[in-house]
Amino acid sequence: MIVWVTGANGFIGRHLVHELAATGHEVHGVGHGALDAAEARRLGLQSWINGEIDAANLNTLAAAHGLPTQVFHLAGGSSVGVSIERPFEDFSRTVASTARLLEWLRGSAPDCAVIAASSAAVYGADHIGPIAESVVPAPMSPYGQHKLMMEQLCRSYARSFGLGCTVVRLFSVFGPNLRKQLLWDICSRLKAGEQVLTLGGTGNEIRDWTDVRDVVRLLAGLAEASPQQTFRIINGGSGQGTSVADIAAGLIGQWGSNTVVRHSGVSRPGDPVSLLADDAMLRQIGFDWRIPLAQGLADYVTWFKGQAS
Repeated sequence: MIVWVTGANGFIGRHLVHELAATGHEVHGVGHGALDAAEARRLGLQSWINGEIDAANLNTLAAAHGLPTQVFHLAGGSSVGVSIERPFEDFSRTVASTARLLEWLRGSAPDCAVIAASSAAVYGADHIGPIAESVVPAPMSPYGQHKLMMEQLCRSYARSFGLGCTVVRLFSVFGPNLRKQLLWDICSRLKAGEQVLTLGGTGNEIRDWTDVRDVVRLLAGLAEASPQQTFRIINGGSGQGTSVADIAAGLIGQWGSNTVVRHSGVSRPGDPVSLLADDAMLRQIGFDWRIPLAQGLADYVTWFKGQAS
């Protein structure tokens, strides 16, 4: 099966390429970042185009390797903070790239299935407990708004042109090779020997933490299971909430440190108090989360100590 991954050089993209290649798919990627042929092959990519997701690059891929059966669309903005600092850049990365991809598929590969990675940020704030896919989105950051716009484009192309689109709203994905966000920040400061870590917020913020190795298994599995409808939205979360304070304590314990954590009480703009998935749809299709949180944190610390620079 010929599979394309946009954003294949990103954190989730690299893990996904490895998962797809290991199951025998011919995987090609397009997105940003220099990869030489040897590195691309090591990741599991048959080919890599460093550039925009646009008609020229998609035509180049198709001419060289044939039309895709599936496209995993992971390209897009990946930071709430950056979206607030540079909202138009985030719009271009997330919304414009999606529009170009869908329009190309409409004309050149209308039978191709699309699996698009969205974010729980579309739900916004003021949620207590698990959030179902049926909740009306109310994003509170440009990042979340642009993910919602991406979803709406997928819905529009599915309804108007029959493109098969599955949108997966990912929650707090972590794991080996993640070089940003909370876990990276804490481990970087532990490595520097800080005895007191002051983190933003209250520490009581709840997130649905999912290991990237489970997440890519989910994405690949959803692509294999063809939906009856042409469009669907699925929460990519475990339904298990853990506070930021507990994540910090877990990392410090795995590190073997006596570092003390304090919280400033000041939350970042666009940061909800709770984002927890209602995982009923995943349970209905029989997906199981195999990597416990404690194991995921231990593996992250092991990776960080061994490979981070």
